[in-house]
Amino acid sequence: MAPGGEAASGTVGAASGEGSGGGFGDALSSAISSLEQTQQSATGAAQSLATGTATDPESAIVAIDEAQLSMQLASQIRTKATEAAQQLFQTQV
Repeated sequence: MAPGGEAASGTVGAASGEGSGGGFGDALSSAISSLEQTQQSATGAAQSLATGTATDPESAIVAIDEAQLSMQLASQIRTKATEAAQQLFQTQV
């Protein structure tokens, strides 16, 4: 289709989030929910390792490592976002 055609404008609208109901808040909520699920999975895996009921110890350790890396990433993102916000507040107009 032509660059100004209907299909192109529909694609741009969907990519920018217009009409889809999504946004930064929804993305953040989804990421936090995913992090929480990862942490709960790791907690269950750690408990099964501690009690000796783990059928596959390797997958339990992988789940724990994944949760640890996810938490480290979330912490780094939070730190960078806080630093960026502080820098914006200190910017003189």
